[in-house]
Amino acid sequence: MAKENTKTGFDFKELTKKRLFLPIVCLIVVLLANLIKTPDFFKVSVTNGVLNGYIIDVINRASELVILAIGMTLVTAASGGQDISVGAVMAVAAAACCQILTGGEVSADAFANPFILAVIAALCAAALCGIFNGFLVAKLGIQPMVATLILFTAGRGIAQLITNGQTTYVRVESYKIMGGYIGGCPIPTPIFFAIIMVVIVNVILKKTALGLYIESVGINGSASRLVGLNSTMIKFLTYVICGVLAGIAGIVASSRIYSADANNIGLNLEMDAILAVALGGNALGGGKFSLMGSVIGAYTIQALTTTLYAMSVSSDRLPVYKAVVVVVIVVLQSPVFKKYLANAKARRASTI
Repeated sequence: MAKENTKTGFDFKELTKKRLFLPIVCLIVVLLANLIKTPDFFKVSVTNGVLNGYIIDVINRASELVILAIGMTLVTAASGGQDISVGAVMAVAAAACCQILTGGEVSADAFANPFILAVIAALCAAALCGIFNGFLVAKLGIQPMVATLILFTAGRGIAQLITNGQTTYVRVESYKIMGGYIGGCPIPTPIFFAIIMVVIVNVILKKTALGLYIESVGINGSASRLVGLNSTMIKFLTYVICGVLAGIAGIVASSRIYSADANNIGLNLEMDAILAVALGGNALGGGKFSLMGSVIGAYTIQALTTTLYAMSVSSDRLPVYKAVVVVVIVVLQSPVFKKYLANAKARRASTI
């Protein structure tokens, strides 16, 4: 009887083995740090019919990062590498969208072309970027970070070429909705974009075999080919999806500032997306992945950013602190470190 009670009781050790345990713990730690620094961090108020508060700002500002983290998760799982061009792809998509809406002018108070045409063009431009990256990685076998370094370097230059080197402004209220609010809805619109993207991708992965295929290719591409999977196409597809998602994030980001600022849209977000994937408990070497873990990781990063700003850390120093977090996580995930912990545990057990 005592043995049965032990089995049915709460097992904390088993809980710690859950994939989402570490991401949730990290998020809780960061949120508590914010609460200590700012006692009214979780206070939510309604001003002029919209929700306001630190926690609302964190959720809102993390929306683009959540969208990027989804694509980065798929790329990482399938190819065992990261797409560091997503921030630049955001800038390219924003430039294409705003340039079409303004008809090539520096500023416009009304759409020069249909809105849907601009969105389609922006997503096609982002998809082309994904196709380029996917071809280099999947077909030519170039290491992902090296392959995507091309667009990381040239992407913002391409965006500048699209806008003729100028910041293009779309001063149309309906365009600002994507980065602001819909009518009388008190919830920021970017939050809905993030939720919709998470739901769509999650449904596709769950209702089709794509999620299983991605994991299989990431674990062992050669073995996947032997069982009939087209590993090249699967890797290629993840980069295309990542590019399209970056394009959506770019459109939302441009709507926030109702302009295409090629130098700043998506700047350094590629690092945050990689960090979100790592915080989500996903192995950066590919294989099994947790989409929800990456989403939690994205909100953790945004909360961490808010914490650092509250501690008067300047924006140019933020990447340093985030880089430290990345190093710590990568070390904790490394096989050598895990083997060291296992050996240390075995030594302690033998001395008892």
